[in-house]
Amino acid sequence: MKRAGLLALGAVPLVVAATVYASTAPTSDGDSGAQGSAGPTVAARTSAASTPAARTPAARTTAVGTPTARTPAARTTAARPASLADPGKKELAQRLVASAENSTLDWQDAYAYIEDIGDGQGYTAGLIGFCTGTHDLLTLVETYTEEHPGNGLARYLPALRAVDGTDSHEGLDPGFTAAWKAEAARPAFRAAQDDKRDRVFFDPAVRRAEQDGLGVLGQFVYYDAIVYHGPGTDPTSFGGIRAAAMRRAATPAQGGSEKAYLEAFLDVRRAAMTTLHPGTDTSRVDTAQRRFLNEGNLGLTTPLKWEVYGQTYTVRSTS
Repeated sequence: MKRAGLLALGAVPLVVAATVYASTAPTSDGDSGAQGSAGPTVAARTSAASTPAARTPAARTTAVGTPTARTPAARTTAARPASLADPGKKELAQRLVASAENSTLDWQDAYAYIEDIGDGQGYTAGLIGFCTGTHDLLTLVETYTEEHPGNGLARYLPALRAVDGTDSHEGLDPGFTAAWKAEAARPAFRAAQDDKRDRVFFDPAVRRAEQDGLGVLGQFVYYDAIVYHGPGTDPTSFGGIRAAAMRRAATPAQGGSEKAYLEAFLDVRRAAMTTLHPGTDTSRVDTAQRRFLNEGNLGLTTPLKWEVYGQTYTVRSTS
């Protein structure tokens, strides 16, 4: 898992405004968020789950019009409910996650990111923080090497297997970080990171949220939780958090209030964050997701304004 921000005790966060005009597809036109002095620190992740099945398309309903004389019955198709998987919303989701994970809205900069942030999980690297200590970085490189033998990371596979589950750098230093950054310049490795993000984190989150009857905001709440906590079932992983939330409030699919259920989920998630890392900054929940919820923005409709780690971000449009 990637990082959670932690503001230094007694420090006054620097608030920096960032205005972004989000597009319906990833861009590289310098449209990035604010960079502040508050550094991100730790996050927790369980081992990545197995590859989920392809996401089932959302159901469509068809309204039947009134037939006119001597003509076939007219039919109109109702609009499909909005989904976080829609191109503009998915781009927005990546920017929201990047604001918490990398203190920027330019999420594509993260492909080459790699550092040990001192959270006991070894090197944290890439698009959503694959870690050498939590198995997901290893499986990413293994799959990539199967498809692209002889890549610049392949020679580190024995060392990655040896340090898996630990924070050790043995066999990785001094060349692994440079090799990661160099490989991240290759479109094939970027595509491999995209694929793993979608298969293990994004698609399962959206699918589960849709099954629970949640709209776009709820789908993002699930996605960010899986990115931070991992897709496991223990009390501080996504599955455990969802189960605890469902004991407090019914999901919309169960006939409950969407707002009440999301309030319960965010309460449980915030507690899980502080259980994992006492004193950690929980603003990605408090002044981002809960802010959208309190505003009644269940569709995650732009413009959006939120704060993470003392930095202010704005996205005016996704069109």
